Amino acid sequence: MKRSHLPLNGLRAFEAAARHLSFTGAGLELRVTQAAVSHQVKGLEEVLGVRLFRRLPHGLALSEEGEALLPVLSDAFNRIGVTLDRFEGGRFHDIVTVGVVGTFASGWLIPRLPVFHQAYPDIELRISTNNNRVNLAADGLDFAIRFGDGSWQGTDNTPLMPGSFSPACAPDIAARLRDPSDLARETLLCSYREDEWLRWFEAAGRHCPPIKGIVFDSSVTMANAAVQGAGVALLPVSMFSRELRSAELVQPFGCTVDVGKYWLSARRRRQNSHAMTIFADWLKAETAALRSQPDHGR
Repeated sequence: MKRSHLPLNGLRAFEAAARHLSFTGAGLELRVTQAAVSHQVKGLEEVLGVRLFRRLPHGLALSEEGEALLPVLSDAFNRIGVTLDRFEGGRFHDIVTVGVVGTFASGWLIPRLPVFHQAYPDIELRISTNNNRVNLAADGLDFAIRFGDGSWQGTDNTPLMPGSFSPACAPDIAARLRDPSDLARETLLCSYREDEWLRWFEAAGRHCPPIKGIVFDSSVTMANAAVQGAGVALLPVSMFSRELRSAELVQPFGCTVDVGKYWLSARRRRQNSHAMTIFADWLKAETAALRSQPDHGR
């Protein structure tokens, strides 16, 4: 059997009927009659030489061969649809999908997206946020921006900017803090990275008290809790410059500690598209410009 002889209408009719388990439902979706769907599926079965459905008194059930064919066709038609969606207004819009740790997304990337879109209007960025746990291949991502030490298996990782952490809290709490040792009387909010407060107290030259505060999986959520007076958060302060400028949060001590970096992560041995290269180069240039500022991290 030559692949060129496969009936495209039959494949489309089968895929829709298999999802609905109904020729009638497939006909409504494809805007043809139930009889037309049945005829197209029968033609496909004749070409393949197998039965794709078991006809039941009250509907359809997939045969073993039909169950094998359905996911392949669904994926193929979905990929065709996604590609066709990229043609709009007579131009091809390239797409870059990026999974971003929420802190970097809200504190750095999102405020700069209008600048990127103005410079590259034909590139559509698709942003999904996460709590730093991401799988590029499984999640269908071109890139990930995440925080850590850069040692993620199967990926190439480029450092973007350091994560300089320092305590931050509501103004009324900051007003009673004179020395880092005063933090022992406060509720200390912390992330799932358990050693961050210990490392900050070491940098400040003070003993670290027992950490018994609330544990968060997101610095954004932890910062929101700190704004509302739940305690003192240890935050990457460069990601919360807006809250610090508005005095929703106060950084009571100048001491900071680097506990990791933000990285641009890509699958190893994958060739970048032109749009991916543009985005990566733009991101690296913008973060380099920020790092060069004298007050970066404060």
